[in-house]
Amino acid sequence: MKTIKVLLDFIKLAVTAKVAFYRNVILKLTDNPAFPTPGVPLATAKETVDNFEAAILVARDGGHTAVSAMHDSEAATDALFRILASYVENVAKGDETMILSSGFHESKQPAPQQKATLAVLDGSHSGTVKLTAKAVDKAGSYVWQSAKDTLPTTESAWVTVAISTQAYYEVDGLTVAATYYFRVAAVTPTGITDFCAPVQKLVV
Repeated sequence: MKTIKVLLDFIKLAVTAKVAFYRNVILKLTDNPAFPTPGVPLATAKETVDNFEAAILVARDGGHTAVSAMHDSEAATDALFRILASYVENVAKGDETMILSSGFHESKQPAPQQKATLAVLDGSHSGTVKLTAKAVDKAGSYVWQSAKDTLPTTESAWVTVAISTQAYYEVDGLTVAATYYFRVAAVTPTGITDFCAPVQKLVV
């Protein structure tokens, strides 16, 4: 039987999605009795992720130096979480439950439900945005969520703005010149899918 390993799939995530993923790993490893001595101190991991998120915010203006600094911070953060992933794999020794308890993904899990991918465009008038998701097979409805100014680090910080039967929705009443994050999940006969990676949008 093939040994279950820790996936390094987080390396391919968008930068904002990485921040959320890394914060979840830190949360799951904190006081986790299965992993008492992480390969990297969790305080160091948190500080590194904080610096990475700050670099992402600074790079919003598109300045070459700021963008370069963000990529450097991303590489440093990725390297740190590779170390943590290796530690989890060595301790778990193929135990699927242990791996999942760490916040990382394992290499042999049931095929995940298809996630809805999301496009966010300017709406029909100022203060609105159009959300369009890739339709999910057998989805009966879609759950649309948003957050203002900063990318949430907890599930409770996301606000459900609508539940629609179609794979698109126009949000209105948004603050012009404010940054919002949006995500969507599909509701299918087997349950709700994972939410897609957050998409950032400056409202005009």
